[in-house]
Amino acid sequence: MSAPIPLDRVVHALKVQPRECIALTGGGGKTTTLFALAHGLRGRVIATTTTKMGARQTSGLTPLTDPSRIELSIALSSGPALVNAGIRDTKALGVQPRSCDVWFADVDLCDYVVIEADGARTRPFKAPAPHEPVIPSLTTLAISIIGADALGRVIADQCQRPMRVAALAGCSPYERLEPERAARVVRHERGGGKGVPPNARRVVMITKVPISGDDLVTAQLVDEFVAHLTPHVEVIAIERSAHGYRAAPW
Repeated sequence: MSAPIPLDRVVHALKVQPRECIALTGGGGKTTTLFALAHGLRGRVIATTTTKMGARQTSGLTPLTDPSRIELSIALSSGPALVNAGIRDTKALGVQPRSCDVWFADVDLCDYVVIEADGARTRPFKAPAPHEPVIPSLTTLAISIIGADALGRVIADQCQRPMRVAALAGCSPYERLEPERAARVVRHERGGGKGVPPNARRVVMITKVPISGDDLVTAQLVDEFVAHLTPHVEVIAIERSAHGYRAAPW
């Protein structure tokens, strides 16, 4: 692993271009990444979800519910906007993917749209159901997120939709998510590649990677996992440390 990069430089690690529509899918870590990007990108940023997220999860951003274009434009003049389609109980409801496409296509409105396009119920690894993920058609950067703490663990214990994970991995849900199996799911067109527009760039982001020596077993599993993905898939990692998470590109 190369020298770590602070999480607030995740934009640099992801090589984000001047205008991007960014969709986040996969396991736990999407909301943290959503807000890291919202605060780190330079320009007019709309952060949103096409599924749902905790209504109290705002990271200091002012939430907007079903705003008009004028309302959204005014909000963006002061900083990133966090948009939802409504609040139900404790959840912010997702917008339609078409809305994300309309916002991104409007160059006078925004520079970036960042979307939490999948749900995992805090599990670190998953395979999508038929209705998942909900990725806008104009997405330019699709980021598949997985937690390092899923690797080497029993699929049924650590994964959302374990039967689907096992089917794509070619094993029983009561077996362990070994690196080769995890890579098979991430690469699969019905796994990590599902719903990604053909022209979008794909990046796999591994979160909660331990510092070398902190958890050697997990670190070795991560290295094996990356070896099964590269050079065909671009990979970065978010390293766990006493000072929070740090991004480290391979």
